Amino acid sequence: MKNLAQKVGETLAAKGMKLATAESCTGGWVAQAVTAVPGSSDWFDCGFVSYSNTAKQKMLGVDAEALNTSGAVSEPVVAQMAEGALRNSEADIAVAISGYAGPEGGSEDKPVGTVWLAWAITGHPTVTCLSFFTGDRDDIRLQAVEQALEGVMAYLPG
Repeated sequence: MKNLAQKVGETLAAKGMKLATAESCTGGWVAQAVTAVPGSSDWFDCGFVSYSNTAKQKMLGVDAEALNTSGAVSEPVVAQMAEGALRNSEADIAVAISGYAGPEGGSEDKPVGTVWLAWAITGHPTVTCLSFFTGDRDDIRLQAVEQALEGVMAYLPG
């Protein structure tokens, strides 16, 4: 994780870009991972931990209809979370995560381990990804954080 966060930071710094995060099930773990890297203030702007639906609406501008229709763990909601983080920060790229880390929660359609991620990049379409992780709560959250950082690397322009 430390090496991946370091690589993200080096790449963002080289491009003169900044990152923001919008996290639900990971509770700020992506922000913690990147701020553990010395010098991260050069390329990390801020993180939003929006665990409740109310926080998603107030902090990130997530639409109540999307929450009511699709649920917090859904493509439209995670896309709006990423776009809201980008809009409400000085960042050039934002990553968002919403999922069911367990041990409770989830449903037959969205079992524990279901995680939606999104990356919003200034001047580019928002990218989303549905993943199904396995293991206990910490395992699922760790896999989501790693995928979030890998996605930052994959979706950075140029």
